Amino acid sequence: MKKGFAFLLALLGLNVNTACSQQNFENREVKEFAQLIDSGDVQLVDVRTAEEYAEDHLVGALNIDVKEESFVEKATAQLSKEKTVAVYCRSGRRSVTAAEKLAEKGYKVVNLLGGIVAWKKAQMPVTTQTDDADTFKTKSGKTLRIHALIHASIRIEYDGQEIEIDPVGKLGNRTTDYGALPKADLILVTHEHMDHFDKEAIKTLTKEGTQLVTNQRCADMYGAGTVMKNGDQREWKKDFSIEAVPAYNTTEEHKKFHPQGRDNGYILTVDGIRIYIAGDTEDIPEMSSFKNIDIAFLPCNQPYTMTTEQFVNAARMVKAKVVYPYHYGQTDVSVLPAQLKADGIEVRLKAFD
Repeated sequence: MKKGFAFLLALLGLNVNTACSQQNFENREVKEFAQLIDSGDVQLVDVRTAEEYAEDHLVGALNIDVKEESFVEKATAQLSKEKTVAVYCRSGRRSVTAAEKLAEKGYKVVNLLGGIVAWKKAQMPVTTQTDDADTFKTKSGKTLRIHALIHASIRIEYDGQEIEIDPVGKLGNRTTDYGALPKADLILVTHEHMDHFDKEAIKTLTKEGTQLVTNQRCADMYGAGTVMKNGDQREWKKDFSIEAVPAYNTTEEHKKFHPQGRDNGYILTVDGIRIYIAGDTEDIPEMSSFKNIDIAFLPCNQPYTMTTEQFVNAARMVKAKVVYPYHYGQTDVSVLPAQLKADGIEVRLKAFD
């Protein structure tokens, strides 16, 4: 009887273990899946090929191809077991394989039934933007979405506002089409190096009312902008404040790259969430004075910024709940999550470089 039942299921294209409720992950229909990922406490993964992902994908999805031999290795390097992993593919078959593999490694996994086909049939949003976004909930329940773009370029969406940090349109063989993105309400620039300061990108993003905040050097070079120096604070909106903090090199032979007092890092307080954007810096002592940081972006590429050892020290000083290595060039940052796990610091790896 069991063999006959299994044969019937095979003919229908169903998985025997799934049908017998022996799976170690959950399935969700489109509506429930959408509610899950909108909660912000989830890691969304598109397990299709890079080519399929580029055609369109769910907003904020990380792309890890389940058919690659290194799928599990890449997934474990980028995903935290502290958060639910939500997976999907085209029609829901490959994502079952991905869900099984991740569940075996101890992840809590939810699979989208019907895949992106069912998602689009339900007229749910997709995007062609190949950036990498995470969603957080603020103190009052508003959504804050952070996009990893290129190298040191970050995009933040909050309460209908568009915030761009160090927008650069082209770096090496990677580009960001800022003309395809919404105009910015706020642009923050840390310093004048070409991988942080791009006049054309700023012009493209600027509309009537856009506020550009930067250091003195960039304001002089651009011919406009609100200048903030280290230690300055200002309120942009009633629930959004900006603090300019130091960013500089401490290694003697590297001080020429980022001298003390010239460049900015920024701490943004957004409806209770505090985000530290370090800019180009080493593990400077001032970091130990930054309080209640929730999210931190720390650079990791000597000789210009930090070694991995300095990065770990900086993360421990800042004590952020979530830390993103960025501006890392050829540095292998895949070792960082394991090094900070015992500190209770979640390191999230994004495709900045």
